[in-house]
Amino acid sequence: MIIRMETDARAETSSAPFQPVAAPWHTAVVLAVIVVLVLRGWFQAQHMRTMANPNHIRLYNRTILFEWLTLALVLVGVWLHGSPLLTVMGDRWRSVSQFLRHVGIALMFLIATIAFTSIAGSHGSAGDQATNFLLPHGRIEIALWVLLSITAGICEEAIYRGYLQKQFIALTTSVPAGIILSALAFGLAHSYQGFARASMISVMGAMSGVLAYWCRSVRPGMIAHALQDVLGAFIRH
Repeated sequence: MIIRMETDARAETSSAPFQPVAAPWHTAVVLAVIVVLVLRGWFQAQHMRTMANPNHIRLYNRTILFEWLTLALVLVGVWLHGSPLLTVMGDRWRSVSQFLRHVGIALMFLIATIAFTSIAGSHGSAGDQATNFLLPHGRIEIALWVLLSITAGICEEAIYRGYLQKQFIALTTSVPAGIILSALAFGLAHSYQGFARASMISVMGAMSGVLAYWCRSVRPGMIAHALQDVLGAFIRH
């Protein structure tokens, strides 16, 4: 009896990664929304690149709104499926030591991604010129940029690593395939920044996917993502 219970427990654990967190139709809706936002981002980026003084405040506010609305759509689908919302958002920290551990992992991952992008040469003339229109100027824009970075860290990690990665793993019954597909979707969502940067973002999305799968939580990735976006603006300034 004990042996059978242990075998059943191992079987349940091994099959857990392949359990979807929402219905397939809902994933199709989420992907369709992402494609619409991608197309909107392309046209908006092209327009703002031609402007001498683009309206950053309007851009940041709208981006923050769409990020949270997309996450809300994801959470509704997870709720309708009967899955715990924490499977997407990450379980709450149960102790100070667990929080500090996730912060430490996030900082190490941040250093690794900065080193990787530096070696790969993602920062430079072409890449930075393609995204200079995004950078904040002045105190209000910088404050909104920080808020936008925190929003992106929470929402994008929950959407792409907490939700889409789990869905793709379940649909393909393959962990590597799920990580790669979600990373490609993540890069596509940032394709308004140009092909080179979108490709780099896809690679970083795969790195974040591995981190989320290894940690069994998206929270270290959320911290690293938010910090990287905040620092990115100041480093490139």
